[in-house]
Amino acid sequence: MGIVRAISHRKSNSAESPARMYDSPPPSAVRYTLLRLRVRINKPVTTDLRINDIVDRMTASEKFATIESSGETIRCRARDVESDAFYILTRTDAGLIVRFETPDRWLSESVESDLYNSSDSLEELLEESLDELEWPIDEIPVTTFRHFRSDDLLYTFENDVPTGDDATEVGGTWLLAYEATFRELGDVAGETEDA
Repeated sequence: MGIVRAISHRKSNSAESPARMYDSPPPSAVRYTLLRLRVRINKPVTTDLRINDIVDRMTASEKFATIESSGETIRCRARDVESDAFYILTRTDAGLIVRFETPDRWLSESVESDLYNSSDSLEELLEESLDELEWPIDEIPVTTFRHFRSDDLLYTFENDVPTGDDATEVGGTWLLAYEATFRELGDVAGETEDA
């Protein structure tokens, strides 16, 4: 009952100056608010994949034997591996994909064998590699691996790369994480050991 009286009392007082409820803010505040809104709307979101920047980053890492780019695809040859094996970052209609692929069945099976004999899943190993590269694992978890033989008869491991504000930064980080993950598995490790 007391609440109803307070509301009705307030209504009767608002009749004294109805314009106060609808007073508009000063023009300077409106301009400032519109400017902030315009900046927020026009905030640049980088969706372009700057291939040359990723190639430069991969080259500087010295993790790959060779690095090639074509269109929106980067193809990095695995270092210290006798057979053909490549780390690939490419843009598809669905977004960025990172993959490890090889035509060598034995190389693929050596990776599978290490995973089978290990207590870790490929997702956990990739998560560790991403964590070392300061990827925010808690905020953006690792996507699920796909493992298959492609139409080109390539043994393929791949992941969708999560989207981010900077596709170039995100794509480069996932490509390096893939290399760090597979470098430790099967015959991809090669015969050369780090000093």
